[in-house]
Amino acid sequence: MIVSLPSSPPPPASARHRRVLGMLSAVAAVCLLTAGCTDSGGTAARADAAAGSGGSRMKVALIAHGAKGDAFWELVKKGAQAAAAKDGIDLTFAGDPDAAGQAELVRDAVRDGVDGLAVTLAKPAAMKAPVARARAAGIPVVGLNSGIDAWRSEGALEYFGQDESVAGRAVGDKLDALKATHALCVIHERGNVALEARCAGVKKAFGGRTDLLYVDGTDPDAVTDAVTARLRQDPSIDEVVTNGAQFALTAVKSVKAAGSRAHVATFDLNSDLVKAVRAGDVQFAVDQQPYLQGYLAVDALWLYRTNGNISGGGVAPVLTGPAFVTRTNVSSVAAFAAKGTR
Repeated sequence: MIVSLPSSPPPPASARHRRVLGMLSAVAAVCLLTAGCTDSGGTAARADAAAGSGGSRMKVALIAHGAKGDAFWELVKKGAQAAAAKDGIDLTFAGDPDAAGQAELVRDAVRDGVDGLAVTLAKPAAMKAPVARARAAGIPVVGLNSGIDAWRSEGALEYFGQDESVAGRAVGDKLDALKATHALCVIHERGNVALEARCAGVKKAFGGRTDLLYVDGTDPDAVTDAVTARLRQDPSIDEVVTNGAQFALTAVKSVKAAGSRAHVATFDLNSDLVKAVRAGDVQFAVDQQPYLQGYLAVDALWLYRTNGNISGGGVAPVLTGPAFVTRTNVSSVAAFAAKGTR
């Protein structure tokens, strides 16, 4: 016969046992207060990820070759700001269309001890020394927008933009499809490798004749007058290709002033250009997604500093274009353009 005996109460804790329990409780409290015992995805890890080398918020400078207030560069800036806000970065955005001025802005950023630097390489020779100074200071550098053939030799880790030669050839092919015969490719900044590559690509692929026209992009009235004069001089021109949305709108005025039969197409996009495409005043635009370029460049520096990531493995660019915006598909980007992000 089995008899069940009542269970006995646990013996009282010894003094040593009580001391151990007290120590464990204290350790647990410290862990909770400092978040030092959380997993790698915890608050402490996220705070460290956004910190620069000095333990404060990471500092990034994006130095472009664009003029202040230019609609295109405002899109780049907005993208960069969005990435900075997401990553907890203190962002400085500056630009100077003068190559020497841009180079000095890069040197200023190096002297300020930024944790990352994003630069455009429209005139690579002018940027070589300041980028080398950044690298010598241990500052990671990424390229964007201009300089797809120079970013690796300049020492940049990554590059974000469109292949301008490819984009130019795509425009040449499209002009053939539109039955154009004589194109005028307008370059608003002499020596800018991106603009030169675009027009060279157009000339290479286009089956008709391609002429180049250099204008002063800082003077809109002078641009209008130069394009108008060229159209009056040569009535056989049936396509004007510009290298910026604002210049396309200027070319529309020139076509009307000259009484020309030419159509207008352009590289780059903004909200006013979207309206012109919708109205049929501009045949098409090549969108390289400047907002995306700014966003990716800043986010790439955060990823590199916090996780060692290098997009494209450091050997291939990350392409953001080209994409054609025409009257048939313009509605798909119109809402984004209206809020200033396309």
